[in-house]
Amino acid sequence: MSGGMLYGGDEIGALVFDPGHHSLRVGYAQEDTPKAEIPAVVGVAPDETIKLEPEVKPEESNVSSTPQNKYYIDTTFLHTPRPNMELHSYMKDGMIENWDMFEKILDYSYDKIIQSESQYHPVLFSESPWNHRQKREQLTEIMFEKYKVPAFFLVKNAALAAFANGRATALVIDSGATHTSAVPVLDGYVISNALVKSPLGGDYLILRAREMLEQIGIDLTPSALIASKDVVRDKDKPKFTKKKLSFQPSNSWMTYMVKKTVQDFQQSVLQVSESPYDERIVSNIPSVHYEFPTGYHQDFSSERFKLAEGLFDHAMLGAGYIAATSAGMCDVDIRPALYSSVVLTGGNSLVQGFSERLNRDLSLRTPSSARLKMIAANGTVERRFGAWVGGSILASIGTFQQMWMSMQEYQESGKSQIDRKCP
Repeated sequence: MSGGMLYGGDEIGALVFDPGHHSLRVGYAQEDTPKAEIPAVVGVAPDETIKLEPEVKPEESNVSSTPQNKYYIDTTFLHTPRPNMELHSYMKDGMIENWDMFEKILDYSYDKIIQSESQYHPVLFSESPWNHRQKREQLTEIMFEKYKVPAFFLVKNAALAAFANGRATALVIDSGATHTSAVPVLDGYVISNALVKSPLGGDYLILRAREMLEQIGIDLTPSALIASKDVVRDKDKPKFTKKKLSFQPSNSWMTYMVKKTVQDFQQSVLQVSESPYDERIVSNIPSVHYEFPTGYHQDFSSERFKLAEGLFDHAMLGAGYIAATSAGMCDVDIRPALYSSVVLTGGNSLVQGFSERLNRDLSLRTPSSARLKMIAANGTVERRFGAWVGGSILASIGTFQQMWMSMQEYQESGKSQIDRKCP
C-alpha cells in the first residue's frame, strides 16, 4: 500500500518548502501563496541569560565551559541590532550547506508558522537542479528521522516553476539572488546535461548598486539604526539622528542591513532598457525619485539603466545568452517546444523591463522558424514564489498521491530510495 493513500483526501494538508538564497518559502499545499517567507540567514549570538543554579558550585557545572548560543530567525529578530550577533546563511551555490542552521529554521517553521506537529504532514521540498545526491539523502534522513514526516518528496524547482505556469515542458529561466539559470524541462523532468547557469543575480545587482551609491557619497545607514530624521531638500545632506547603542553591531549584521537598504533601492529604481544600453535613448526616459532611510533623496536617471544592464551585457553570462545556449544543448526535436514555452521565474526577474529585454535578446538568438513565447506571470507573487506555487499545485493533485516516498518505504529501504522515487 502506498504511503500517500493513508493521508489521501483532505484530512491533513501536505506542506511545501522552497529554500533559496534569499529566503525559505513555506506553507500548505493547495494554497495560492506561501504562509511565510523566512530570510535565509540565521542570527547567532551568545546567550547571556544562562544563570547558574545557586546550589551548583561553578567548578561542578559545565555550563561555563560551553558557551550557549541563541538563534534569531525571521525579519523582526534579524533587523534588531544585538551585541555580538553574527548572521550566517545556510545556503551555498543553491544547495543547503549548514544543516544545523537549516534545522533551526525548520524548527521555527513548524513551531511558529505551521503550528502543528511535523509527523502529521507529508512534505514536498524543492531543490536546485544540480543538488548533490548526498545532500538529497541527508535531507530525506532529517525529515524522516528527526521530523518523523509520514511521507516526503523532492522536486527540482525548475520543474515546479513550469507547473506553476501550466507547462510540463518549458525552458525555465530562473533569476534569483545568487545566480540566473536556464533549465530545460521535458514532461516534468529536468534535462540536467543542458543546464546553464551564470553567477549574475539579485546580489550582483545589489553589489553594483552599492558601489555606485557609495561612490557618489550616499549614506546607506539602515533604518534599524536611525532614531529620527528631518525633511531635507532634494540632494541636500541628510539630517538624521542615529540610535544610541551601547555596542558596535557586528560586521555581518551591518553588511546584511546595508544590503537590505540597497535592495529596496534596486527594486524601486533599477530598470532594464529594452535594447542594449544607449546613453542617448535612456536619458529621455523620465527619472525616478528615491528617498533613503536617512531622509536623503534625489532623482536617478540613466544610471538606473546602466546598473541593470549588467544582467544582459556580458557576452557569456547574459540571461539571453544562457537561455539560447541551454536550448541549443537539447535535442533538436524538442527545441520548438522549449522555445514556445520560455518560463520566467525568480525574484530577480521582477527588475523592471527584465522580461521584455530577455524576449528581445532571445529572439535574436533563436532560429527564425521557431515560435518564441515568453511566459512571465504578471503578479510579483507568482514570479517570486514560482517554484513554491508549483509545489503547492503538485502536492494537491490526486494522481500525485501515490508518488510520495512513505515512512514505511524509508524504514524498509533507507534514504538511498530517494534517488529512485524522485529522479
